[in-house]
Amino acid sequence: MPTIIIPAYNEEKNISECLTPFLDYAGEEGLEVIVVCNGCKDSTADVVKKLSHKFICLETDIPSKTNALNLGEQYANYYPRVYLDADVVISIDAVKALIHSLEASNYFACSMIPRMNTSRSSWFVRGFYDVWLSLPYCKAGMIGSGVYALSEKGRARFDKFPDVIADDGYVRCLFKEDERAVVKEHHSNVTAPKNICSLIKIKTRSRLGGYQLRDKFPELMSNEFKDYRGAFNKLIFDYKMWPKLIIYIGVNFISRIRANFQYVTKQTRWERDESSRQ
Repeated sequence: MPTIIIPAYNEEKNISECLTPFLDYAGEEGLEVIVVCNGCKDSTADVVKKLSHKFICLETDIPSKTNALNLGEQYANYYPRVYLDADVVISIDAVKALIHSLEASNYFACSMIPRMNTSRSSWFVRGFYDVWLSLPYCKAGMIGSGVYALSEKGRARFDKFPDVIADDGYVRCLFKEDERAVVKEHHSNVTAPKNICSLIKIKTRSRLGGYQLRDKFPELMSNEFKDYRGAFNKLIFDYKMWPKLIIYIGVNFISRIRANFQYVTKQTRWERDESSRQ
């Protein structure tokens, strides 16, 4: 029986969709589902409790994702462990595929490639993700998918989740490339921001998370390798992609400036996309 831990901060509009795939499988049927409502000022906890009594709903006043993960760990009883963002949707078959990948191999960590829902997004946002999703780095798992799984041996690599912005980035860096797997038959469903400003916010946060990991855990960064040359070479020779490539470069340039400023001035803050939650 695997355990799914879901940290949730003001997710009353999304948590039901996230949990619905597990309704018929929670409890004795085969899944331990723990939702940790952290610092919520809305009715996230009430929504979880009304959905099913089989879901374990925890509440804390501390608005911290990593603290929520650690709290969920205190109540978790089983392995493998699946860590899922509350605004991300995966199927029960996707969960089974993650578990099977860990139990039937020597992998310690496993994730999947995100499928971005850009139906309500602007052309600029859609253009950015057309480029971003084509990069090998994104196809390598744990980046932007909102879900990852760890075997018992994989979870033993660290004690508690450290107080960092990018918990997925931290976990990814704990394992070499041949120690982590990517489930290719299934995708996580992630709702993209509606507008370019919201996109820049979450990309700024992502870059801040990278800076933080680099400074706090420099010894782990050797496991992180990015090679964009092959992908960019294909994009450069496809003139239809040029406008999207310009958008991608522009968003990264602006988010880099914002992240550098926040990090240097110690004004780091958790910026999240509210446009996709409307």
